[in-house]
Amino acid sequence: MFGLDAFHLARIQFAFTVSFHIIFPAITIGLASYLAVLEGLWLKTKKPVWRSLYHFWSKIFAVNFGMGVVSGLVMAYQFGTNWSGFSQFAGSITGPLLTYEVLTAFFLEAGFLGVMLFGWNKVGPGLHFFSTCMVALGTIISTFWILASNSWMQTPQGYEIVNGVVVPVDWFAVVFNPSFPYRLFHMSIAAFLSSALFVGASAAWHLLRGNNTPAIRQMFSMALWMTLIVAPIQAMVGDMHGLNTLKHQPAKIAAIEGHWENPPGEPTPLLLFGWPDMEQERTRYGLEIPALGSLILTHSLDKQVPALKDFPKEDRPNSTIVFWSFRIMAGLGMLMLLLGVVAVWLRYKQRVYTSRPFLWFALLMGPSGLVAILAGWVTTEVGRQPWVVYGLQRTSDAVSAHGDLHMSVSLLAFIVVYTSVFGVGYSYMVRLIKKGPQEHETYATEHDGRPARPLSAISPEVVTKEKP
Repeated sequence: MFGLDAFHLARIQFAFTVSFHIIFPAITIGLASYLAVLEGLWLKTKKPVWRSLYHFWSKIFAVNFGMGVVSGLVMAYQFGTNWSGFSQFAGSITGPLLTYEVLTAFFLEAGFLGVMLFGWNKVGPGLHFFSTCMVALGTIISTFWILASNSWMQTPQGYEIVNGVVVPVDWFAVVFNPSFPYRLFHMSIAAFLSSALFVGASAAWHLLRGNNTPAIRQMFSMALWMTLIVAPIQAMVGDMHGLNTLKHQPAKIAAIEGHWENPPGEPTPLLLFGWPDMEQERTRYGLEIPALGSLILTHSLDKQVPALKDFPKEDRPNSTIVFWSFRIMAGLGMLMLLLGVVAVWLRYKQRVYTSRPFLWFALLMGPSGLVAILAGWVTTEVGRQPWVVYGLQRTSDAVSAHGDLHMSVSLLAFIVVYTSVFGVGYSYMVRLIKKGPQEHETYATEHDGRPARPLSAISPEVVTKEKP
């Protein structure tokens, strides 16, 4: 297929499935906590606007949750089908970590999700709020275990290699490996930021169409405050994560910077733009700022950053890819900061809900958080290459022994199925967003005293009007 062998097709297939999957958990993590806040405000104030927003976003949460579970299961199976070498080598560590995620997070979410979606008129308000909080907590716990597993692959510790297989000897060291805290906070904050931008774009779309209800204004205002607060925090966490990566994965940083060699005694410049050429071992058309690379990455003006030529060719990540994926992520982060700052200025001018250029800006920024997450994961995963477990197992040793035809057919099947199935899910979610929050909206949870069918929790046609 396109002249690619089975190894590269397996990598593309996993990248394709994980790119689809990661979008749904990112929205789910943020929306779950958002729903807990909305229900808490409703219980405290009894204002109908908070109830309307809760019911509106709970439907979108349910769609995302379902699609996230399905896409995640498919992705997990690939460890055994396409990456059996990795499973055999490191399964004694990654297997238990993913099992802990199911036993703690998934069971917690599944246990309380039904009460959250169908129990509004069935259980007391306190228990329902507790269920919403437990679902939100479950998404955070899930993030904890998934990031622990992936971070161990980036910075492995707490293990021994016995007969060519990894054996855990210190589970605390395995879980709390050197990159784990930074990656956990970075990903969690990214999920909250992505959800805020998603909510803000939905509100901006309604405001542009003249739907200026209190519910729309509230969710737009909350999203903008969240962006203003969280975006600078994400920048600081990202800086700390970069310093940690420089310490433990210097080749990745060199590839991100497109930095090839260090002249004696000169600080490292920062390349703003350019085209890293892996064959010629140089970055063409580079636009650089002298010494700024040393200042950002080492917090000094004289220390040098490791260069790509310091590493053997076979150990270098593809700088062409990670150079630009990182800049896409960082550039979108700057636009998020700009969105929050402009929103404060427009609040002062009392035009935040009426400035059409700003509303278009907020609308166009809607997918930026998810795009930044995808770009960040490309930077992380491609930057780890050629290792699947950094410094221990090469990716070429982890792949299963499949033929080119087998991988080509399975990849095409994934593309067709994912595009059709999840395309329908996306379309349905857009329909829900276009409908907007309704005053006094609640679920139709009863038919002759029995719970309604499960899909009624997310169907826009089965809502009823609740008595004031």
